[in-house]
Amino acid sequence: MVLLAVSCAAVGVAAVVELNGFLTGRLDQQLHDAGERFPASLEHGGTLPSDHDGDQDGGGDKDGDGDTRRQTVGTFGARLVGDTVTNAAVVGSGPGAGTGALDVTLGAADRRTLAAVPADGRGHTVELSALDDYRVMAVRGRDGDVLITGLPTEPVEATVHRLELVAAVVFGAALALAGFAGAVWVRWSLRPLSRVAATATKVSRLPLSSGEVGLWPRAPEADPRSEVGRVADAFNTMLGHVEDALTKRQASEERLRSFAADASHELRTPVASIRGHAELALLHPGPVPPKVARALERIEAEAARMGEMVDDLLLLARLDAGRPLERLPVDLTRLVLDAVTDAQAAGPGHRWTLELSEEPVTVTGDAHRLHQVLANLLANARLHTPVGSTITISLETEDGTAVLKVHDDGPGVAADVRPRVFERFTHGDRRRAEGVENGTGTGTGLGLSIVAAVAEAHGGGVALDSAPGSTTFTVRIPVGNG
Repeated sequence: MVLLAVSCAAVGVAAVVELNGFLTGRLDQQLHDAGERFPASLEHGGTLPSDHDGDQDGGGDKDGDGDTRRQTVGTFGARLVGDTVTNAAVVGSGPGAGTGALDVTLGAADRRTLAAVPADGRGHTVELSALDDYRVMAVRGRDGDVLITGLPTEPVEATVHRLELVAAVVFGAALALAGFAGAVWVRWSLRPLSRVAATATKVSRLPLSSGEVGLWPRAPEADPRSEVGRVADAFNTMLGHVEDALTKRQASEERLRSFAADASHELRTPVASIRGHAELALLHPGPVPPKVARALERIEAEAARMGEMVDDLLLLARLDAGRPLERLPVDLTRLVLDAVTDAQAAGPGHRWTLELSEEPVTVTGDAHRLHQVLANLLANARLHTPVGSTITISLETEDGTAVLKVHDDGPGVAADVRPRVFERFTHGDRRRAEGVENGTGTGTGLGLSIVAAVAEAHGGGVALDSAPGSTTFTVRIPVGNG
């Protein structure tokens, strides 16, 4: 439509300019044919032989004030001596038959305009306030004066304006018709592509991150010889490949999840047995060598750690499998108070502060798992900050969501760890290495992944904002419906 509009405009402008130039040239030819007879006769309008301007044959009007023979009505004539207009008249319709020369009263501006016309025998367009726009031609007379002949440009302008109107109407109608027809044709021809787009929209709304992969919708078949048909065929082929890949991924995740659950379940009994035998050996009444006692203590500690890891893996496997949690009213404020009390006992060297809302915050969920979320966050803050650090726990309600924040002023989470901090078996390498060397490491690398999984199982989520000297974990859980 834009190209068509530009083309129509170019054709219209070219036609108007060409027609205006052609009619103006015709007007100049008429001026040349008329010559200077009329303006020359304004000084000596009679038929006297002493007329120096060549009108000895007579033929003036009945008043003897100008030779109007073969002059078109509206012809303008003026005689200038120097820069002064001495005579000016226009051919008009006289009383009865014939024409007559009518004197024209020119203003000062009109006189200056006429004086500025060069006597070069060429046409020039001037605007006279006493008349209108005129095309004039000036030549030098025999007496050293300047004779100006003019014809009105109104017929030319009227013709050009009419062409402009006709072109505007015709081209406007053509554009409107072309726009309507083009819109109908484009919509009709793109109907198959619209169906492909609708199918793509449906596919985009499907959950692809997890869950079973069902039969996806396909784009309707179209003419394979057309571009749209080839797009639809390629789109359906792509959907088939993606569907197969996701099906294989889902099957792999199910096998891995089943393996983790089965392995965790099977490991609970032998780990508990190892721990029990180690405790029993430490209770032996007889003398035990120090090295043996140390080894038994390490076996007991590692067995306890392995037991915690097995329990965490089993919990994650159950959450991944979508097993429902309890849905009971939970006083989250009370859980925070209890968790902070336990954390103060485990980390007396840290400063613990609470920022709680005046009203208790209650959510619907699993109290045991929510307590585990709080315990893991507080333990993470305690283990990854030096003694003397301040840990602030805040709880409030925002727009129907319980917002729990655990903030510390420790060194922060390393930049390379932040993107995967909620993934399983992610450790802060330095703290983990120190704990293992000192025999006190209890982290399994599953604490924050459990926090994320439990929060998501309650319909919420967890986020991290960390920088040196300021680290904040934010847990959001919907109030009321979990």
